[in-house]
Parts: sequence; C-alpha cells; structure tokens
Amino acid sequence: MAPVAMRTAAESLSGAKPVSYWLDDPAKPDALPALTGDEHTDLLVVGGGYSGLWTALIAKERDPERDVVLIEGHEVGWAASGRNGGFCAASLTHGLANGVERWPDEIARLEELGERNLDAIEAAVARYGIDCEFERTGEIDVATEPHQLEELREWHEEIVKLGITGVDFLDRDALRAEVDSPTFLGGLWDRRGVAMLHPAKLAWGLKRACLELGVRIYEHTRGLDLVRSGEGMAVRTPYGRVFARRVALGTNIFPSLVKRVRPYTVPVYDYALMTEPLTPEQLESIGWKGRQGLGDSANQFHYFRLSADNRILWGGYDAIYPYGGRLSADLDQRPETFLKLAEQFFTCFPQLSGLNFTHAWGGAIDTCARFTAFFGTAHQGRVAYAAGFTGLGVGSTRFGADVMLDLLSGEETERTRLEMVRSKPMPFPPEPFAWAGIEITKRSLAHADTNGGHRNLWLKTMDKLGLGFDS
Repeated sequence: MAPVAMRTAAESLSGAKPVSYWLDDPAKPDALPALTGDEHTDLLVVGGGYSGLWTALIAKERDPERDVVLIEGHEVGWAASGRNGGFCAASLTHGLANGVERWPDEIARLEELGERNLDAIEAAVARYGIDCEFERTGEIDVATEPHQLEELREWHEEIVKLGITGVDFLDRDALRAEVDSPTFLGGLWDRRGVAMLHPAKLAWGLKRACLELGVRIYEHTRGLDLVRSGEGMAVRTPYGRVFARRVALGTNIFPSLVKRVRPYTVPVYDYALMTEPLTPEQLESIGWKGRQGLGDSANQFHYFRLSADNRILWGGYDAIYPYGGRLSADLDQRPETFLKLAEQFFTCFPQLSGLNFTHAWGGAIDTCARFTAFFGTAHQGRVAYAAGFTGLGVGSTRFGADVMLDLLSGEETERTRLEMVRSKPMPFPPEPFAWAGIEITKRSLAHADTNGGHRNLWLKTMDKLGLGFDS
C-alpha cells in the first residue's frame, strides 16, 4: 500500500481505546461478590458467559424450584460474550454448508432447531426486558472476487434444491443498492436467519434475569478442580467449595475441569475495530438502510455491521493461534492486525476516508476441528459440558444449554438423539504438531484466496478428514 494510504490508516487508529467497545459502556453492572465458604446446590453452572447464563436461566425456567448456583472466574460477559461482533445466527452448524457436509441426513432438523432457537432468544429478550439492541435484519454473504461470486451463485442453487427459503441471491447492482462498496460483486442475503445485538448487554441482561429467578451468582470465583463427593460433585474455588448434585460446564475456551475434553479445542485470537458514529452524510454515502450484518466470502474473511448509534464494527481476517494454546491478556492487543484491518476497511469503503476508530480489541475463540459445538458427560452423567462453538456461539450457546440440561436429566430428547450431539470432532494433536498444522492450513487458505479459490493438496486432505481451521 502507498505510504500516504498507510499513514491515513494508522492515523485513524491514533485514538482507539484498547478495550472492547461493547464492554466500555456505562450500563455495565457492578460485579457480585466472590464465593467464600461452602455452598450446596442442585445445579452448579461453571462459567458466566452465554453458555453458563443460558444454562442457569433455562434450568430455572424448566423447574423454578431447582436451586442453581453460577460461578464466574472474572465478571459475567467479560470474555468472548462481551467481545464478539454481535451476530446472533440461527445456524447451529457454523453455517448451512458446514452442516450439509457433516450431517446431510440431519440438516433439515438442525435448521428447524436453529430457527426455533433464534426465535426463543428473541422471545426471551422481550420476556425479560433485555435492552440489547436486538435487530433481526439478517446477514449478507458478500463476494469480492469473481470466483466467490460464482461459488455463491452455485450455492444458492443448492439452497433452493434443499427447499430452504428466505435466502436471496443479489447481483452487483442489487447488493450495492443495499450497501455500497466498490469491492462488492454480489451476495446472498439470509433475511431472517441472523439478528444483530449488543453482545455485552445481552450477557448483562441474562445475568439480571437469572438473579430475578433466584440463581445465586458469584463473580471472581474460578473453579479450580472438580471431584466426586458422595452422590454428587464438588468444585473447589479460591475461597470455598460448591457441592452440587449436577454440574454444567460452560467454560468454553478456558481449560475444562474435565481434562479429557481439553484436546478438542484450541484458542484462536480474533480482532475487531469500532468506528466513531457516522454522520448522516457518511451513512448516506454507503446506504445500509436495511442494517444487515455483512461478511465477505474469503477464507480469511471480514465481518461488519452497524451499531445502534451507527458506528461500524469491522473485524476478522487475521486468526492467530498462539503456540501451545497460550491464553494471555497480552494477546488481546495486536497493532499489526489493527493496522491491516484499518487499511482493508478503507479499501472497502473509500467514501469514509477520514473516519476514525474509537476502539480496537481482540479475544480468544474456542475453536474445534469441525467448527461447531460438541457435547458430552462425565462422572456417570453428573457433569455435562458444551464447547467448541468457533465464533458462532452468540446464538448456539442457548441450544448448547438445552443440550447440557437434557444430558444431565438422563432423558432422551430430540436434541440428544442428534448425531451432531452424539459425536465429537477430531482432537487437535500435541505440540509442535498442532501449531505446525494450523500454520500450514492458514497459509494454504490465504493462498487459495489469491488463487481463484483453488484449494491445494493440504486443504483437500484436511477436507477429506473432516478437519479445519476457521479464520
């Protein structure tokens, strides 16, 4: 890129705060006290992100008399639940294509369950008065290269054959009438399958709803270990213990208290920027009256959307796996990625030259080899877990909460009968093989993006093995 353009992109980041825009909000509730001493409960939920919050809430909705305790190692919603793009998708399978490839015989049921799950989220937001800026505007997958356009056209034909409605193919002019960028060649608009929301406000609203239903929540209370205790389980925390008949683990990217689950996920750091609010003139220059979420169709893709006050969130592209799966707050900031994202933003929207970014942040995603959540039990069914949501957990964590509660009940349901629920992804190999494999995959995906979408032998082999690495 020319030096002048580089300087413009860098200058746009000069005032960006190194914190998630969503978490930098005066609506953030105060943290609740940590657990001290011993607690006894019917159900202990470990983790105060979406996975744990939905589990605690639905447990009380199913049985208001059930005693429920939730512990969170930091503060509710502070990790992935407060740092994501705010896309709440109906898909339980990380997109229809991934679902068709992995579970073709179940895809109709999975799509139906996903639609019902998104409807239930919308209903819960209304029922509990959660002001999380919920907008069911849908999402457009955008082609910015000719081969991507042809792939979207062919995929739309497959969608029609599958009998799925509500997804429209947009040519260049139709797409640019919705959102105007000189890089857009066409797209697929899923009109009802995705909602936009304020992710941190959703987490905080679920926290309030849980408290109102009688859930006892302890923040700054990390679960240190999990052991059998009589007919139930015990979890040790820094200042106490929780004794529970059943335990649901919603810790996702953080090391599972069931150690055998750990090899199934790796942390992938994702990064995002948020602009200052657009002026009416700036907004008019790009259109976007439908306020859809957007994502381009490259392997190294971007996702972008409007906030309630007409800022643009722009994220994705780089996906960074730290050697050994290291988790560190230091990795939440990556200036070289922020600069790259800023440059790409102004390539997409040159008419917004001069716009500044107010926030720049990152965070870890719990990635698994099949891109979508997996489930299981331990300790003779006393413990259930869900993990591996791979970036689409805003919506699917609620489904995962239902699955965990089904598994803990010991009863067979339409969810527990699913092959998706009964099977697991391939575990990641130990180091240095995990790092090497992920790096080769990333470089191969980047090469495919610049080579007409052609996948090399490595990617074709990974496809056959059902393995992947999502950027």
